Amino acid sequence: MSKYHFILFFLICSLCTNAQEKFTIKGKVIGANDNFPLESATVYLTTAKDSVMLEYTLTDKNGDFIFAAKKQEKPVFLKVTYMGFETHKEVVQEIDSNKDFKIISLIESANMLSGVTIITEEPPIRVKNDTIEFKASLFKVRPDSNVETLLKQLPGFEVDSDGKITVNGKEVNQVLVNGKPFFDRDGVMALKNLPADIINKVQVSDYKTKKEEYSKSESTSDNSSINFTIDKEKNKGYFGKFLGGYGTDDRYESSFIVNLFNNNRKISLLGSSNNINAPGFSMDEIFDNMGGGRNNRGGSTNNNSKGITKSNLIGLNYSDEWLKGLQASGNYNFSNTETDNLYKSKTINFLPTGNFNTESQSKTSRETTSNKAGVELEYKAIPSIRIFASPKFSNTKSNNFSEAESSSREENGTLKNASNSKSNNQNENNSFGNSINFNKSFEKRARNLSVVINNNNTKSSSNGLTKSETNYFSTQTTDSRDQKNNNENTSDSYSAEIEYTEPITDSIRFKIGAEYNYKNSINDNKTFNFNPSDQLYSNLNILQSNYTSSTQSSFSPSAGFRFEKNKFVVDINSSTAIVQYDNHSDYLNQSTDLNKKYILPNLRAQIRYRIDRSKSLTARYNYSVSLPSSNQLLPVTNLANPLNTIIGNPNLRPNEKHSANINYRNFDFRTRSGYTFYVNSDFYSSEIIASSIYDDSRKATTTYENISGTYSITGGGGWNKSVKQESNLLRYGLSLNTNLSTSKGFTDGVLFDATSAGIRPNIYLNYDYGAFFTVAPSYSFSYNETKYDNYLTKSSSNVVHRLNIQTTSYWPKNWTWGNDFGYTYNSKLSSDFKKDFYLWNTSLSYSFFENNIIAKVKVYDLLNQNQSATRTITATTIRDDENTILKRYAIFSLTYKIQDFSGMKNPPGGKNNRGNRRMSID
Repeated sequence: MSKYHFILFFLICSLCTNAQEKFTIKGKVIGANDNFPLESATVYLTTAKDSVMLEYTLTDKNGDFIFAAKKQEKPVFLKVTYMGFETHKEVVQEIDSNKDFKIISLIESANMLSGVTIITEEPPIRVKNDTIEFKASLFKVRPDSNVETLLKQLPGFEVDSDGKITVNGKEVNQVLVNGKPFFDRDGVMALKNLPADIINKVQVSDYKTKKEEYSKSESTSDNSSINFTIDKEKNKGYFGKFLGGYGTDDRYESSFIVNLFNNNRKISLLGSSNNINAPGFSMDEIFDNMGGGRNNRGGSTNNNSKGITKSNLIGLNYSDEWLKGLQASGNYNFSNTETDNLYKSKTINFLPTGNFNTESQSKTSRETTSNKAGVELEYKAIPSIRIFASPKFSNTKSNNFSEAESSSREENGTLKNASNSKSNNQNENNSFGNSINFNKSFEKRARNLSVVINNNNTKSSSNGLTKSETNYFSTQTTDSRDQKNNNENTSDSYSAEIEYTEPITDSIRFKIGAEYNYKNSINDNKTFNFNPSDQLYSNLNILQSNYTSSTQSSFSPSAGFRFEKNKFVVDINSSTAIVQYDNHSDYLNQSTDLNKKYILPNLRAQIRYRIDRSKSLTARYNYSVSLPSSNQLLPVTNLANPLNTIIGNPNLRPNEKHSANINYRNFDFRTRSGYTFYVNSDFYSSEIIASSIYDDSRKATTTYENISGTYSITGGGGWNKSVKQESNLLRYGLSLNTNLSTSKGFTDGVLFDATSAGIRPNIYLNYDYGAFFTVAPSYSFSYNETKYDNYLTKSSSNVVHRLNIQTTSYWPKNWTWGNDFGYTYNSKLSSDFKKDFYLWNTSLSYSFFENNIIAKVKVYDLLNQNQSATRTITATTIRDDENTILKRYAIFSLTYKIQDFSGMKNPPGGKNNRGNRRMSID
């Protein structure tokens, strides 16, 4: 660990030695016509000679600004920009003392057309209505960095070890490139594979559905959307990377990505093949496809994969403007994975009269092949009519093999049952889905007509062979099976919704609408016993064969209103679904029909208060009612599992849930710091749960019951801050998450009540020293406790510590050395599992041939300690699991990069022109 102590010492020294004399710059920005303060105006300093950015800030709600700037002996410009106003620019001969610019009046722009201001120079940050826009070239990143690295340099952005992006405390659930998805809308492909130096702007706004976007309504989501716009100079050309590597234990990886840009037309082709548990696609700059590294969703200290996977992938993404007003994008993905796993578990099962333990282990092999394709078409027929369609298709085939055995014992060691089985199953699933959005806006502001049509059609089939033997020692009986199973399932759903919005006043909008839904599902399951006389599976097992169908048709009228005034937005929407629910079963040559009618109310309310540009408060409430599934309702016996017989309950009531949450966010771009608080709660006045009765052999018979009074509450918050001093960038933060929940149910006819509570604090730090090195330590601690009523076991608790340190060195030139070091401790794992382990991944690379070729050596799990042991605590069980996991291996790889943009040939200012335009902030 001495290396990390040295880095921390160097970090402190760097901050101290780079701390130069600072002076305060302040003032107030107002509109010249009405003297009204301008909030979120961008104020920034540049050199007078070549307009290099020195410092920036945004004005507050009173139009005031204040920031610190280091001493400048040469003239600089103070510039102020605001949408709809001309840029203010004045010369400051030198900065050698505090300066107060008093009042700066901006003049409305004569060049403003349709709300767009024409300015000669773009600021680093600009606020446009509900969108925050960052000028990417003014934020320093290392050469060849991806856009994920760029996001980490922007104020208010956080990218955690799971790959989750938050902006000002709001989670990002959509990432677009020039307004179109790059393979998918969650942004995984874009973050890791698009180079930062082709990005012109990063635009952040509240996430909107297509209906909200077209109707120009305020977002009702609590998420954000990011759009990357590509620099016009680089929107015509191509770039790509090709990787190949081989290592110890016959580990290998290969991947490629090629992107072609020609204005509106963009084509991307990618592929990968490896056996290192990387079924997706990522070309991380340090660890490439290596699982457990920085491209691993789920954290770098835990490899959560179940088994070792060999995978192949190829994908194509396309977008273009086919006709004027017709935008099109599409993607296709082919994947093939083969996973082998050895699994074992130990489970403590709680009963009112005493606990029993179950041990199981299995060997599984699974091969899956899938084809997925999707298209998005967006047509602006006339300015007031927009149509959007997004058909998707997928085909998945899998072949599964399993060998398993298990046994259950009383706490005193008495063996109650034991089983072993072998199975081989083939499955195929085909699905087609489509969503069509039609929107008509009218001349009167906020008057709008929306029509949304959806369908989802799925057909799946499976057939397999199963051989099993289960011994019940209390009754001295044996259940032996040699069977063939054929299962056919179809599911079709259709919905059509129409909604009309009428503005009553400038502040109030009234909405009325109606929605029709139709769902139909069929399950045809046949089981055949082996017939020794003809050596075929020809004897139909009527106890394990059944046919069920379920149909739901509903009509839901709805009404709502929206109030928008100053900083308040209030939404209240209600609907009532009138449902016809028909279920049918053929079992044991007997037909059962269960037809019911329901009236299901729904209420949604939201209040959003935008205190100012940096502060917002949101409160939501939702009341919903949902129906039980046909399997839960139909009184049909499911004997597929020899140790658990399941029977439906036709007297079930619907689930009835109340949900409420409140969220407060505050991020100040001026201080580059922010915090957020939240509380989420769910309360069930009626909930469907499983109820099990165990016989003396610990064989379960399970049905379903309604209970009430269960709840779940989560709450917490987080704080983060960024500090920039010349080449030093320090980002740090902390968060706290808590939860409290209750679970109720029946075991052996006795109502149990379990209360669970947990707390998880987390602290992190990220330090970048220019283009030389980065260091990012983080620590999290979690404590969970569950208390039980009506069980002999009164409580159970668990403590987990996780420590992670990521370091990357970019010195000496052309060399890159990356390390991910993690430590995990789990207090309550059983004695069969190691409670703690270290995971250390390291990578050393050298670039040459004008940095177009990279030679790299990577070592996964350098200390050879990685393990996959987890503990799961529920209201009725404590289970410890262990799966096969990758252990230490090393890979040598070569990467070749290609790049050619028409706008980059002989750019003004030479090769380093882009670097000269970047910002230098103290």
